[in-house]
Amino acid sequence: MSPSWVMETFNPADTHQLLPRASQTGSHRQSGGSSLSALLSTLVPVIIVASLAFLVFLVFQKRFDRVYGPRTYLSVLDEDERSPKQSAGFLGWMKEYTQIADEYVLAHSSLDNYLFLRLFKILMIVCFVGCVITWPVLFPVNATGGGGQSGLDILSFSNVENPIRYFAHAFIAWIFLGFVMFVITRESLYFAYLRQAYFLSPYVTSQISAKTVLFVDVPEDYRTEEYLRRSFRDVHHVWLVSDPGDLEDLIKKRDQAADKLEGAEIQMITQYVKTRNKKGNKGVPEENRRQNGNAGGIYVDQKDRPSHRTKPLIGKKVDTIEWSRGELQRLIPEVAQKQSELQRNKGKITSAAFIEFNSVRAAQAAFQQVAHQTPFHMTPTEIGMKPDMVIWKNLGKSWWMVKAMSALCTAFVTFLCIFWTIPVAFIGVLTNINYLTDQVPFLSFINNIPSVILGVVTGLLPSLLLSVLMTLVPIICAMLAKLFEPTQGAVQLKTQSWYFAFEVIQVFLITTFSSGAASVATQVLSNPTSAPTLLAKNLPKASNFYISYFVLFGLMTAAMQLLNIVPFLMTLVLGRILDKTPRKMYNRYVSLTGIGWGSYYPKYTNLGVIALAYSCIAPLVLGFATVGFALLYLAFRYNVLFTLGTQIDTKGRAYARALQQLTVGIYLAEFCLIGLFAIGSSGSGVSAGPLVLMIIFAIGTVIWHMQLRSAISRHLTSLPSDLLAEEHCDNNDEEKNFPTGQSHTGARKLDFGTSSGDEYQVPASADPPAPPTGFMGKLKEFLLPNRHASAAVISKYILSPHLANPVRPYTQQELEAAYLHPALSAETPIIWLARDEYGLSQQEVQGCRRAVGEGLEVSDEDAWVDEKGNVNWNERELRKAPIFEEDVRY
Repeated sequence: MSPSWVMETFNPADTHQLLPRASQTGSHRQSGGSSLSALLSTLVPVIIVASLAFLVFLVFQKRFDRVYGPRTYLSVLDEDERSPKQSAGFLGWMKEYTQIADEYVLAHSSLDNYLFLRLFKILMIVCFVGCVITWPVLFPVNATGGGGQSGLDILSFSNVENPIRYFAHAFIAWIFLGFVMFVITRESLYFAYLRQAYFLSPYVTSQISAKTVLFVDVPEDYRTEEYLRRSFRDVHHVWLVSDPGDLEDLIKKRDQAADKLEGAEIQMITQYVKTRNKKGNKGVPEENRRQNGNAGGIYVDQKDRPSHRTKPLIGKKVDTIEWSRGELQRLIPEVAQKQSELQRNKGKITSAAFIEFNSVRAAQAAFQQVAHQTPFHMTPTEIGMKPDMVIWKNLGKSWWMVKAMSALCTAFVTFLCIFWTIPVAFIGVLTNINYLTDQVPFLSFINNIPSVILGVVTGLLPSLLLSVLMTLVPIICAMLAKLFEPTQGAVQLKTQSWYFAFEVIQVFLITTFSSGAASVATQVLSNPTSAPTLLAKNLPKASNFYISYFVLFGLMTAAMQLLNIVPFLMTLVLGRILDKTPRKMYNRYVSLTGIGWGSYYPKYTNLGVIALAYSCIAPLVLGFATVGFALLYLAFRYNVLFTLGTQIDTKGRAYARALQQLTVGIYLAEFCLIGLFAIGSSGSGVSAGPLVLMIIFAIGTVIWHMQLRSAISRHLTSLPSDLLAEEHCDNNDEEKNFPTGQSHTGARKLDFGTSSGDEYQVPASADPPAPPTGFMGKLKEFLLPNRHASAAVISKYILSPHLANPVRPYTQQELEAAYLHPALSAETPIIWLARDEYGLSQQEVQGCRRAVGEGLEVSDEDAWVDEKGNVNWNERELRKAPIFEEDVRY
């Protein structure tokens, strides 16, 4: 259940499925417009389906805790990671849902999850304020515009005939888009302050990752610990990244043999129990009390033992258990020997190194400085990355190779953005196959296909193909990014950038212009010179598609997110079919689904872009967008609080990137108005005034955007020196109190708002004022983030006291292996069998130990085979499972 794609339920990229409907109705919009009844006829079925899904959620919510509330009880989570247990009753969960603040997620889940929720709240507020600003002015201006439109079209720009009214749109655009620019600036500042408070809390600064910097393209002469220690001050530990060579392949083979052995043993044990119980004889017959001629053992006939071919189809057929034991007997010592050699001799050193410093201040100084006289050498690429987020195979790639691969992959994604319409158009042809058979004679054989099959081809098949086609895009982007990015977080950020461009071009722009053009295609062909005017009149009408789409998407996505249908099926249905070993059952049970930031953020950011782009030419969209974002916020809030984990850490940078991407909506709104005003100016000079106003505003927007990016960019990745200044004061004294290598782990518990050596946090000496309360107080906080939402205020009043506690001390082994290549420390998997009443599992445990020897651990604890031959395990005491490993918070 761990992959993020299991949460995919309703993809906004599937907008194309609805486009034919928009195009087909476009021909009669000039006369009839888009009516309220047509809107309701679209929404009512969706409301009914969403309501049924919500009712099913209410029924299932208390019966299936693993699907609808795993964060409340899973014992693999530490106490401070769990959410409050939900109250009893049909709607008991509402109590905790309403009482828990969003900021609870910061300490008990992750910064990324909190900011993902915040995006929906910000978009909802922006759209609501947009309604307050635009509706009182633009609705009367548009409705009385005299353009002859009807239905909902009278509320759009297309109904304005007199260019003098364009001034209203220009001035409202200045006000509303100016407000959006302020919100983006304010949220960028808030994010900077929040990350400062969060990453300077004792909980974070006590982790090794907070003081560790990844350097790539390290020159060959620098690839020694001594040289690196001379190059930087306050170095505590250095990990040179070794090339494991064929060790990774050996480990892969070893783990595959262990997995095959475990599966074969479980298969034999369960089959033996089923056979014995079917015979109804609980005792062990004397003729079966032998194994290879030895009395006292349980003999399993050779035909009942699992077997396989060493190569598909043509390989030799072998006993799986005996073959796997033999492979492990060979591979375990071979892997151990190579690991020992590489740890002693380091092997071939790549051009990457991890350097841990004595303090966060020293690490930040090294991360922000120019480390080498030659550009692109000794480059500090990441700080604060967890070891399990590193993509080790990419660390040794040279800077020119990384840049070349990045350029090639970006070019390929650009190609996708432009030419993806070709396969989409082909799928669209399938929906109109009947029309083609009339126009293209050689396709007439299609008319002979049975109507049922033809209905599937023209109805269900295109929808399925389109859904698969659109789902592939973020997967392709992530695969490309993994070719050169150094960490999983960087992969998500690159995917976010690429996929957002695809969403804007394919899902928004092509849909909008094709819908607007389709509605006037016939008239343009008959009178080509009228094309600009006709498009100016009909382009705003394309917003009618999004008016219903926002609520449709919000309702369906919210309902499906609450229902959690895919995790439900994966956990309770497919899991019981596919998971045959205790290990697979355990792993599925304890794994929390995480959000794929690279695929999720672009979809919802694009919705914000659409709302902004239409805000001044079809302001009705803002109202429906407000409802849609509110529904998304409420649904995702439940999942973030009670079901979701965090698999990939971007340190909140995905949110910062989404804020920057929202500026695309501002630019599109401006360019759209400039284009419409320019078309209007061809018929009347009056519209030159609004045109000049919007051009001036667009220039101002570019200047604002450049200044914002310049001012905020460093704050999104680094910590400021003034907040780090107090850390150094007690650091030397702190070092004296702890053994070498342990200074950052033996910290005492601190009061929130104090500073003590490595367990530093934002100084509270300034005694920041408490956040104001009440409506006016919240407004003041929103307008003055530098005073009422500063790092000091957030640290003292908003962050959970849990973040004031450092992580537990690391063991010496954990310290040394922190940023060691995983292949150099990977241990042999434990073989976890299920105990049976006849003693066969205990016999196999001893058999595996004898056959393989030292280096292999085998256990049949905390799992058993019942009378029906089904494997069960102890779900109540997860930490007692043989394969349980406590999470090390690096």
